[in-house]
Amino acid sequence: MSDPDVPQPEKPADVDDVVGSANAGLDAAAAAGADVPGAVPESVDEKVVDPDLAAFEEAERSYPGTFAPPAAAAAAPPPVVSTETDADATAVFAAPVSYAEEPSVADAAYAPAYNSAETQIVPSEPLLVAAASPQLPQPIFVQAPEPPRDRGNRGTAGAIGLLATLVFAVLYLGTTLGLGALAGDVTGENIGQSALAPLATWGFWTPVVVFFVGFWLLGAIINRGRWGLWVVFGIIVGAIAYGGHILGQIFEAGILTLTPSAASELVGEQLLAPLAIAAFIFARELTIWFGAWVARSGARKTELNAEAQREYERTLEAGPTLAR
Repeated sequence: MSDPDVPQPEKPADVDDVVGSANAGLDAAAAAGADVPGAVPESVDEKVVDPDLAAFEEAERSYPGTFAPPAAAAAAPPPVVSTETDADATAVFAAPVSYAEEPSVADAAYAPAYNSAETQIVPSEPLLVAAASPQLPQPIFVQAPEPPRDRGNRGTAGAIGLLATLVFAVLYLGTTLGLGALAGDVTGENIGQSALAPLATWGFWTPVVVFFVGFWLLGAIINRGRWGLWVVFGIIVGAIAYGGHILGQIFEAGILTLTPSAASELVGEQLLAPLAIAAFIFARELTIWFGAWVARSGARKTELNAEAQREYERTLEAGPTLAR
């Protein structure tokens, strides 16, 4: 036994079907020459009425809210049921149709986060913080040339003074042997012993050492001076050698045991002694001639100092240069 047919509720017609049926009805009325309800005849307004606009106005009056926006449709009153509509439009619209999509649960959950977060613009490419500063040339430090040091002549005077002292010692020893030969104390048989005997006495070495000290001191004072200074002041070296001879005789007699009266008598005897006068003359002449050698060396060093100073001034004028 078959189940009885249960009556199904009528489904509301789709909006597109309603619009399509309305357009079809308008087209049929236009074709039949019928007047559109609600339209104003041309004889009354003496205006041309657009049939499409009139059809849409009729559809809006028949089904309010169909062509209105959602806000306006929500505010409009519910439509009145009409039995004079087309057979296809039999559904009753109790509420306006809204096309706005309702927010989902996930959208409602994340909506506060979207509203509270600050909008940030993320650049697609890295931004340049600052333009690279141009490379400045690095300073180059150049050591300034040092001024030349003057070349002294004191060392040369001391070296030449040693040679002059050696000559003075030979001359002084020869004079001693000559005076002994004149007195008969030195003969051909004992000349060797007589030549070596003075080398072990204070009387011989004291004037020799004093002569070297006097010559070097004069050379240190004159330095690069001219030869004329040696000629003039050479007498001082002679006087020093003369005093060295007398001092040597005092040392030879025994300075610790010699009484003042005996020392005065000894000094008186040696003032005009031939060996004392010979020591003065030798020291004086040797200072002049060896002093000329020292003066020539001093002149040469003066020229070298002047050339070095000129080279230093040229270097300063040229300025610093980079070595390649």
